[in-house]
Amino acid sequence: MESNGGMHSSRLKHLALCVLLVTVGAGVLNGCGKRGVPLPPKEKVLQRVALEGYQRGNQVVLSWEMPESNAPKSSVLNISRIDVYRLAEPATSDAALTEEDFANRSSLITAIPVTDADFSKKTLIYKDTLQFADQAARLHYALRFVNASGQKAAYSNTILIEPSTKVASAPSGLTVEASQDAVRLKWQPPAANVDGSTPASILGYDIYRSNSMKAPGKLLNKTPVTATGYDDESFVFGKEYFYFVRAVSIGLQSEPIESIESNIVTIRPMDVFVPSAPAALTVAASPGTIALFFAINPEKDIAGYRIYRSMDDALPKDKWQLLTSVLQKANTYQDTKVEPGKTYFYYVTATDTAGNVSPPSEVVHETAP
Repeated sequence: MESNGGMHSSRLKHLALCVLLVTVGAGVLNGCGKRGVPLPPKEKVLQRVALEGYQRGNQVVLSWEMPESNAPKSSVLNISRIDVYRLAEPATSDAALTEEDFANRSSLITAIPVTDADFSKKTLIYKDTLQFADQAARLHYALRFVNASGQKAAYSNTILIEPSTKVASAPSGLTVEASQDAVRLKWQPPAANVDGSTPASILGYDIYRSNSMKAPGKLLNKTPVTATGYDDESFVFGKEYFYFVRAVSIGLQSEPIESIESNIVTIRPMDVFVPSAPAALTVAASPGTIALFFAINPEKDIAGYRIYRSMDDALPKDKWQLLTSVLQKANTYQDTKVEPGKTYFYYVTATDTAGNVSPPSEVVHETAP
């Protein structure tokens, strides 16, 4: 047993040790006095990500959302790459799979470098191109974030894909041309499925349009198109468009599966198409007035009409009198500057919003009463 002096000396030594430790770092003070509440270990890498995927042609398309921003370069939270894993099994194997099973049996198929620009995108995509064997397969996928120090986050959710081999290859030979009313697309159907089998399994086609090469395409048709052509009537003259087409097949679970896209074509349709000549002109006379009536032009972009008059039908038409100083919107016209007993000849032209002028209509005439 120690004496009181020995105990006092021991306390002094312990106090001095605590003071020394405080100067090194406050984090070790817990060993010298009252212990604080234990803290959980800090997350080394961002939490797991939600993964989605589907088959398209001979590819499995994986997609996931990135965090809104990355951590500073000096932080252990900084993401430097994304590791993508795949586990391939026969289709007869058990579909149930634990994370431990996946971790032990899967293979790293790609490591995707991450740049700061990737965080400004809502979604990142990776396409895994498949090589089909004789045996039906079941594919499991997952991915992990990895920081610059090589520390890895937990696996994402695991998705299961059972790819169908009877999916059509891509359509080919896509062409495009503009008309007055539509941008017209034509293409060649695929000759085989992605595994080389024939005939190609084709339910129809999906047509996509985009305003740039980088922007994703917007689906134009509500149901698959069974023909090998499509008229896009929702276009606007003067705008540039990009088009591609995908074939649609039926998958293993009777779900529609698209092929990869055809060649991409681009067009900036310009309105150089003159309207058709106004038709069905009729004329009626009453005291002091001759009235003209005609059918509305079928073109959607008609800006208005011009009315011409002459008292000599043999006069060249470019010499006839223009009665309308501005474009006539209505398909009727009242000529009130007529004299009784005189005969007047009339024709009409249509003008579209691009300034294209139609040929002249037929000539009609009437004598003012």
